[in-house]
Amino acid sequence: MRFRPNQRAIAALMKSDQARAAVLKKADQIAEAAAGEGDDFRTDSGMTSARWRAAVIGNYSKHRDAEGTRAALLRGLDGAK
Repeated sequence: MRFRPNQRAIAALMKSDQARAAVLKKADQIAEAAAGEGDDFRTDSGMTSARWRAAVIGNYSKHRDAEGTRAALLRGLDGAK
């Protein structure tokens, strides 16, 4: 017997409200874990044609602090596990 995933059901799941909630929750966890002293992070989310997606965006307005912001985002990924 060969396994055949239900592609329509998977596509519907990836666009569901439950998937949206899970994606937003994880993005918020990453932003909180990355935030430190004076660091400012925001989240952005949206629906693509296939799924929900989210991004955590650092404050890159300080020209010299780009490396620090990237490092904080990487720490945030570890802290959101």
